[in-house]
Order: sequence, then C-alpha cells, then structure tokens
Amino acid sequence: MPTLRVSPRAFLILSRISLATVVLNVATGAAVRLTGSGLGCPDWPTCAHQRITPPVSLHPLIEFGNRMVVTALVVSCLVTYVASFLRRPARRDLRWMSGGLILGILGESVLGAVVVYSKLNAYVVMVHFMVGIALLAVAVELCLRAAHGSGRGTPVVGRRVLILTRVYLGALIVAVAAGTATTGAGPHAGGKGAKRVPIGLSDMSRIHAETVLVTGAVLLFLLWTLWKSDAPAHIQESGRLLLAAMVVQGMIGYTQYFTHLPSLLVGIHVVGATVVVSTALWFHHGLSDHRPETVDEGDVEPADSGDALVPGASAPVREPA
Repeated sequence: MPTLRVSPRAFLILSRISLATVVLNVATGAAVRLTGSGLGCPDWPTCAHQRITPPVSLHPLIEFGNRMVVTALVVSCLVTYVASFLRRPARRDLRWMSGGLILGILGESVLGAVVVYSKLNAYVVMVHFMVGIALLAVAVELCLRAAHGSGRGTPVVGRRVLILTRVYLGALIVAVAAGTATTGAGPHAGGKGAKRVPIGLSDMSRIHAETVLVTGAVLLFLLWTLWKSDAPAHIQESGRLLLAAMVVQGMIGYTQYFTHLPSLLVGIHVVGATVVVSTALWFHHGLSDHRPETVDEGDVEPADSGDALVPGASAPVREPA
C-alpha cells in the first residue's frame, strides 16, 4: 500500500482554511454578543435541555450558528493537525503549531461553556475573546511558516528594529485587551442581566484610546527607524500597510463611540482587530529572510534543520507568503 503523504502546498491550503474558520468564529461570536443572543441556547453542548437543535427563533438560531462554526473550526484544525504528520518533508515546528490550534480550541470550548453557565459574566467573556485572539495568532503563524522552509530565518533588519517590533506587539496586545474591557463596560452584554465591568464606559474608552495611541506612536517610531536604517523596501511597505490598518481601525473605533455604539460598527471593529493582529504578525515575520521549501518524495527533511538542504532534493518550491 502506498504511504499517504501531504504536499507542502496542500498543507498550506489546509492551514489557510483553519485560519479562515478562526476569523469566522471570532466574527460570529461577536454577532452573538451584539444581537443579545448569548443565552439563545441556555445549555451546553446541547441548545436547551436534551434538545441539540435550536427552536426557530432569532436568538437561538444566531447562537446555534456560532456553535456550528465552532464545529467547522474543530474539523478543519483536526484535519490540519493530522496532515502535519503526513506532510513531506516532515516539519516538527508545523506539528507543534498545529497541536497549538487543538489546545486553543479546547480552551475556547471550556470557556464557552463557562460563559453560558456564568450567564455571560463580562470577565469570562473577555478571557474567551483573548483566547480567541491567541488562537488567531497561532493560526496566522502556522500559515506563515508553512509557506517556506524550516528554520527561524535570517534577520534582514537591525537589532533595534527587532526590539521595537516586539515592543509594538506587546503594546498591541494591551490595546486589544483594553478594547475587550471597553466592550465589557458597554451596552452590548450579549443578553439580559449579564454582569458588566464596573467602570464607566467613557473612562474605559479613554483608557483604550490611550493604549491605542501609545501603540500607534511605537509603530510610527518603528517606521521612522526603518526609514533611517534604509531597510529593504518591501519591509517598509509592509510597515505602512500595518499603519494603514491601524488608522482605519482607529477611525472605526472613534466613529462607533460618537455614534453611540451601533451593533454593526462594533462588529466591524471586532473583525478589524483580527485584521490588525494578523497584519502585525505578518510584518514581524517578514523581518527575516526564510529559505524556500525543498521537496523530494524520497527524503524527509529534518525538523528545524536550519538552512541545510535535503541531500538530493529537487529544485526549491516557493509558496506565497
């Protein structure tokens, strides 16, 4: 019997499908909260008591729809995890990251149950969202790594740029967490009677705005440093795209606040957070030069083998980043 193998291109496609389902999960989760459908299915994993499917009513259907997206997410990530062991050349780093997706899903599932049984406690919902962002980060990094050969790559920028980028990523995490807390203090509780964060919305919004301004200032200084150090043009262009994503996200944030938080704009802002985080990780990844994948059906590439090529390997295969 021939051995079942997964090519690098096929694995990259599976990784991107998993990433798409992660983003869709965040978007539908936001829809549940913004439509007040958080308790549309008051039980977990069933919808209500012993009934798996929801009644034909708006809130239960929206909540159940999010659960169906979670099911698709589980299936896609499980397929990606299995494929990481069938992939040739074999890559230990991709196996670990695929396993990280599974752990993230398990954490999200447990927290999802706690959200339901805590009657939409704002603090639990905040943790639930941040775990979803962590899951997004793993999915993005998996896609980026699957597009090239193994190894950490060779930095093409100076140490100062690398440090500034890491400071920016840390500030971005704080800004996203502050945004989550702002939603927790706002009117979109996800359902009637849900516990809110005991901070005034205007105060929490100001804190969130200040963290975003600090994050933006770090990014501007980073872009100036790239320009002064004559960094490669494609890296400077990536930085400008990241800045554009942040500016658009900030405009949406201010607009939703001054228009009294309409649900549609808040939902767009939540999805925008996934775009900014994904773009930031893409920018960080692009600061290093990675060798292309080498493919030979008769050889298995050692995991984390640095820049060593597989003996007798065929011509390098470049995957899009």
